[in-house]
Amino acid sequence: MDSLTDGLLPKGCKAFGPGASSGNVQKWLKLWLSSRGSLSVLLVLGGTRTAEVDGISAAGSTPEARRYTAVADGELLLFGPNQNRFWPLPPLAAGVSPALISHVAVRWLEVEPMALVVGLSQIPPFPHLRIEPPYLGPAACLTTGKSMGKLRVSALIKKGKAIGKKLKGPLVLCECVPGGTTTAQAVLTGLGIDVGDLISSSLITPPIEIKKRVVSLGLKAAEITTFSSPEAVMAAVGDPFQAVSVGILLGAVESCQPVFLGGGSQMIAVLSLALASLSSKLQSRLIDLVALGTTAWLLEEALDGAQDTFGLEGLMNRVSNHFSVKLLGLAAGLHFDLSIHQSLRDYESGYVKEGVGAGVLTFLAQLYGAPRLELVRLCDQALSDLHRSDH
Repeated sequence: MDSLTDGLLPKGCKAFGPGASSGNVQKWLKLWLSSRGSLSVLLVLGGTRTAEVDGISAAGSTPEARRYTAVADGELLLFGPNQNRFWPLPPLAAGVSPALISHVAVRWLEVEPMALVVGLSQIPPFPHLRIEPPYLGPAACLTTGKSMGKLRVSALIKKGKAIGKKLKGPLVLCECVPGGTTTAQAVLTGLGIDVGDLISSSLITPPIEIKKRVVSLGLKAAEITTFSSPEAVMAAVGDPFQAVSVGILLGAVESCQPVFLGGGSQMIAVLSLALASLSSKLQSRLIDLVALGTTAWLLEEALDGAQDTFGLEGLMNRVSNHFSVKLLGLAAGLHFDLSIHQSLRDYESGYVKEGVGAGVLTFLAQLYGAPRLELVRLCDQALSDLHRSDH
């Protein structure tokens, strides 16, 4: 992380990655400070049967619960904690859904997120964009080596690209895909990037060995090689969110609109797939238009056995080296040490960490003037409201 950027950023926020020079950070901040009234937020809700592998995810304490995590999180983000919700939040071992944090942030930002649904069996009880028939459902478990049909992947990229080409202003791209860190690891590995020791998880201790085994099974079953195309890799071991989001990034290159990616390894995987689909000249254009926004909890996580000091920063470095580009990451300064709720303080112990755009949205809220302690107070209030509405 570049100490030269500290004076540029809101309190507690950090810049990281090879692209975290003071000039690059200053340019990015200026762009988003001038975009407050014109930015849009798109939340992609997706599904993969990979989430049902035992021990792979904490986004719901059982495989059955993880089937509706995405739609429940979308409902909380859009409707907030006070309204009656059709889908109950899946039980968690600890912590609370990051959609609660994201809801607080979008209220501060005064933006109305749009939900895009892809790979879900459920019909969400809120306005949403659906770009394929519901019967297609989630991607198959990546261990099959046949997560999605190639025609489905091509169609999703095409539809995502149409969205990206129509952008008229900056886009904040967020996601909720249980099991998505594992499909992210699979596609990155399929692209020839060694990331098996750097991918995090919603679990307090990421199941690194389980993920490596699952990814190895899928890539072997699909016979993926270093010559396989990004589309072939996604079809083999990816998920629908990746395909449509890659398309959005490819379209953004044509519309020349910036995209702030909200999350961690899942967004880095999407960016890598898009880079692998472009010429070196267009790769440079995409990198100029994109940065990653995440939480302090994910950035500061140290993974056991990782060859780099921090998992996420190490992942950024490896992808940057692979494509000879300089990726920029920005982490929000939000912490919950002073929260009145244990389930928010659980974030400080390594539970949940990120999701539903919590990092990028709180970073933007801070950039637009939200004090850290005020965000904590608002999250405490929202969680109290959630407890009341659930009883």
